[in-house]
Order: sequence, then C-alpha cells, then structure tokens
Amino acid sequence: MQSESPKTAPPQPSDELRAQVIGFCRENGADLIGFAPVERWDEYDEVPVPFRPQSLFPPTQTVIVIGMAMPLPIVETTPSFLHKELYTAANQELDKIAYNLTRFLNRRGQASYFFTRDGYASLSALKQKPQAAFGHVAAARYAGLGSIGLSHNLLTPEYGPRVRFVSVFTAAKLDGQPVMTKDLCIKCEACAKCCPKDALKGREDQILGDYDLNACIDQHIDLVRKKCYPCGICIKVCPIGSDRKLYKQKGIVKKYLNEADKLASDPDHPDYRSWTHVRRHGCRLVE
Repeated sequence: MQSESPKTAPPQPSDELRAQVIGFCRENGADLIGFAPVERWDEYDEVPVPFRPQSLFPPTQTVIVIGMAMPLPIVETTPSFLHKELYTAANQELDKIAYNLTRFLNRRGQASYFFTRDGYASLSALKQKPQAAFGHVAAARYAGLGSIGLSHNLLTPEYGPRVRFVSVFTAAKLDGQPVMTKDLCIKCEACAKCCPKDALKGREDQILGDYDLNACIDQHIDLVRKKCYPCGICIKVCPIGSDRKLYKQKGIVKKYLNEADKLASDPDHPDYRSWTHVRRHGCRLVE
C-alpha cells in the first residue's frame, strides 16, 4: 500500500498568513521578525546577483528574517566557553525555527526554503572564499530591522548588534516593513578601538568602516583552538540597543575601552573579575 503524498492547504490571504507567521515565530522563541520583499535586492542593488534570494530560490517573493537576542552579560565574558555555548544555542534555535517555519509555510501551499544562520562549514573555508552564499545582514536591513554600523554588523534598536539572524525564503507575497532610513551607528568607534586584531577602521566619508576580514578570521581560528569562539568584542562594546537599559551599566563604554590595558597590568583587576573568572574556566586559558 502506497502512502499518500502530504496535502497542502490552499494559499491564504497575505494579511492572515503574515499574522500567522509572526505568531508562529513568537511562539517558537523569536525576538525579532521582519519581512523583506524580494524587489528590495534589485532596488538597492548592493548585493551581487548570484547572492540574491531569487538566484538561490527562484520562487521567492518575500524573505522572512528571524532574530534571536544574545544576552549582554554573557556576551561581555567573551572570549569564554559560556559565550561559545550561547552562540551555539542561538544558532541551533534559529535553524530550528527556520526549518519548522519552512514546513509550516509549505503545508499552507507557499513554497519555502530556509538559509541557515552562518552559511559556511569552517573558518578555513571562509578564508579561502570569504563570503557566504547569502547575507543575513542585508536581508535584515531590507526587512526594516536595523541599520548597518561601522563594524559591518546590523544594529537593531532593541539589541544593538547582539542578535543572530536566519532567513526563510517564501513564494508568499507578504507586506514588508519600511527600510530604516536613520543610521543607528553613532560612530563612537568603540568597536574599532577595542578590536584585538585592529581589523576595523573608521572613515570620515561613511558609516561603514574599513574591515580586514582575514585578520578577523585569524582571531576566530585562534579562539577555535582554545574552544572559546567566537570573538564578538565588536558586538559586546557597541553602546546601541535598548537591552542596555535593562542592565543599567553606568560608564560601561569606558570600562570596555580600558579593559585590555588594565588586565595587561593586573590580570586580577577587580573591575573585570566576573568576566575573567568565566574566561579562566571551561576552556583552554586565554592570555
């Protein structure tokens, strides 16, 4: 006896389906949900054609971008095993939401496909060919979730850059939020000043800084050996995001800027004891 093919429901009105997608994502743990009409990749013409959604999945009409926050106090311990576990957990949860949303949409007659949160198998592969097949940062910007900062990260009003993204391509035509026109980045250059590899340089003529990707990858390769990747210092020190109001950290940017020098002169400096305690346990020692 042959099994029956899975049945799909007839397509739903777009407003109803959009509301269902938002509800599904919220129920499954998403912090941010955005909708980017596929035309925006052509309108802005910033992403090379082979890296656009319709090149990867021709039926695409909308890219649904899902974000999950990275709690600030854990990010502040970087590099640490705790931060690594947070990164892994967020990635797994994002892929799970995207996989299940893809199935949710397919069952409703909307052909869908998801692109995993990182898009590369290893750092050596990324160094050999330094670009993922699809960029979630551009997708999140086109979905109206934030603006791109000096560090090349997407900055969101809610969490600054402390948020991970995954994208679902769907044939459903869903209304998108407006693209954010205001730059959230204030060009304080904390990300550039604190970068341990000096991989970022601010520019006077634009928000986006000069970025040495190979230097950044080398830092991550070193941290992989110590089992305390990713780096995330540019994520940690960015002052943007309402999440900072929750933790009420007075003078925190100054603390970030002084961290390397103070720990170099006193590895047990009391101002950083909670972070260094976490760094010294659970992974190979970080100098």
